[in-house]
Amino acid sequence: MTQARKRFGQNFLHDGQVIADIIASFAPRENDECIEIGPGLGALTIPLLKKIKYLQAVEIDRDLIPLLLQSSKNIGHLIIHQGDVLSFDFHPLVKNNKKLRIIGNLPYNISTPLIFHLLTQLDIIEDMVFMLQQEVVDRMAAPPNNKQYGRLSVMVQYHCQVESLFVIPPSAFTPQPKVYSKLVHLIPHLQKPFIAKDEKLFADIVREAFGQRRKTIRNSLKDLVSDDIFKQLNISPLSRAENLSVADYVNLSNQLTL
Repeated sequence: MTQARKRFGQNFLHDGQVIADIIASFAPRENDECIEIGPGLGALTIPLLKKIKYLQAVEIDRDLIPLLLQSSKNIGHLIIHQGDVLSFDFHPLVKNNKKLRIIGNLPYNISTPLIFHLLTQLDIIEDMVFMLQQEVVDRMAAPPNNKQYGRLSVMVQYHCQVESLFVIPPSAFTPQPKVYSKLVHLIPHLQKPFIAKDEKLFADIVREAFGQRRKTIRNSLKDLVSDDIFKQLNISPLSRAENLSVADYVNLSNQLTL
């Protein structure tokens, strides 16, 4: 068996029941345009191909690619794009204007930056199903007034509906990670509940607020937001970053773009 490479953060999934549950949650349809991130040894790739017969994948480890192509050649048509998914542009993979469905067992060491990278390409994404460190999924789904609620929560919830699905134990992987994993379903909003007029400014405000989360929101945003604006929006300047909802952050950014 191929050894997992620490520098790629590889943990290969091997539990048959967990694999079946993930495929069932993803629910691929024959004509879907599916992309797998980090197929590894093909634990998800092979059962996916049996259902949809055509799959594209992005894999950084060159040594795994010939093994994957060999193991899948009599099952379906697999196209593998070798490269670093953190800088990968998914737009060229779109065919016939059909949005992409993305699935993957994401390495813990790149999961958060990868989510932010994918948020920039949601115009071509129908949905995403990922295995991530449980803590990361819990942060994505966290509501305000919660210690786990942070920049990731606000940005993901602004762009997507977050469905936290089920926990996956370390024993489902080789080598076993030291933490539990969780499956999450991210569905980009067809119509955002709250719309930031300037999404870059919105993202900057969220970053500044949570960059100094122990401070009051008045202090962490003192270079951007006046007390008058907090008063107009009925936001206490003595609140901390985790006390503000996604709508609050959107309203703050919109007030600054007036």
